[in-house]
Amino acid sequence: MALNTGYAYREQLGARARGQSTLSYLVAAYRHSPEPVWRERLARGEVLLDGIPATGEELLKPGQLLVWNRPPWEEKETPRDYTLVHEDEAILAVDKPGGLPTVPGGGFLVNTLLHVVRERFPEASPLHRLGRGTSGLVLFARTHDAAAKLSRAWREHEVEKRYRALSSGVAPQDAYDITAPIGEAVHPGMGMVPMALPSGKASRSLARVLQRRAASTLFEVDIQTGRSQQIRIHLAFIGYPLEGDPVYTVGGIPRAEQPGLLGDTGYLLHAERLCFVHPLTGKRLELQAPLPRELHVR
Repeated sequence: MALNTGYAYREQLGARARGQSTLSYLVAAYRHSPEPVWRERLARGEVLLDGIPATGEELLKPGQLLVWNRPPWEEKETPRDYTLVHEDEAILAVDKPGGLPTVPGGGFLVNTLLHVVRERFPEASPLHRLGRGTSGLVLFARTHDAAAKLSRAWREHEVEKRYRALSSGVAPQDAYDITAPIGEAVHPGMGMVPMALPSGKASRSLARVLQRRAASTLFEVDIQTGRSQQIRIHLAFIGYPLEGDPVYTVGGIPRAEQPGLLGDTGYLLHAERLCFVHPLTGKRLELQAPLPRELHVR
């Protein structure tokens, strides 16, 4: 594949950057690259602090703008097809394949759902995102008014979201009301990672058993909040991590040894249903994405 156009990663620094050098902050916050690599990037002038090339020795302050101008690179191949589930003048809904990132990040820029959708609908803006390994419904706004109304509905928990997931282990209960708080903490091999944390934000998932298999459980999950990696974390928290999940284990925390990356694939999680009030008509709209074969009740 040809090189992409490169990308500027921008971050407005928060309180945790205070007093750190630019180099130490980059190494600690972005653990995908070791210190020698960040030194090379700084020496090439790729990193800017408030618009000025950084040396790496500056002591940082909250509020400063840190930018890494990443040169063009060759991305990993991903599926680039999607199915249009709904289209009107205000919104789009698409069925994203597993393996395709929703938005740029984690080494992906062109090979993302956002990029391929905008090839046909340049005005489209995603209202939420699914993990790279997750398939199913992603909703886009086509106008500023639709984006504002639906973003408000999302914040006020007025959008119903249902997923289907295959977990390791056989769950004895028929239903689980999972309220483990979710926050971010530093993992030695991954940097800042969302996980189950007593000090995290309030989170709630309602999981119902659809089928028990020989060594796994098929769940239907309604999420009442939208924390990053919520279903992966919550099902792992109750002892049933997603089958094939390279990151999360029992307790809703990342594996201690040889964890994968958050964007790695291998698990089965599908966003099958969205229900919300249409921003133009004011009527309730229910959208569904066909289930992958492996997530059908057998």
